[in-house]
Amino acid sequence: MITSKQRAKLKSLANPMETIFQIGKSGISEATVKQVNDALTARELIKLRVLETAPAFAQETAQELAALTGSEVVQVIGTRIVLYRRNDKDPKIEL
Repeated sequence: MITSKQRAKLKSLANPMETIFQIGKSGISEATVKQVNDALTARELIKLRVLETAPAFAQETAQELAALTGSEVVQVIGTRIVLYRRNDKDPKIEL
């Protein structure tokens, strides 16, 4: 669990980041979960976008992805999701 100060720092780091994934009409597939897992391992902090054609809203998608990948939802703004998972072997972000 991350604290509010840690969450604020992660939000500031995520603000200038580019969106690297989009969740579309097919929703969350096994391939999507694997790609998000790999990205979280490499970067620790990622930004996703949920398209209007997706079967679920951004908040629901964020919670489901976080549960499937063992990550934490940093923020959901509109259709944008920011996820964080610490990489214990090679940490990139110091909280």
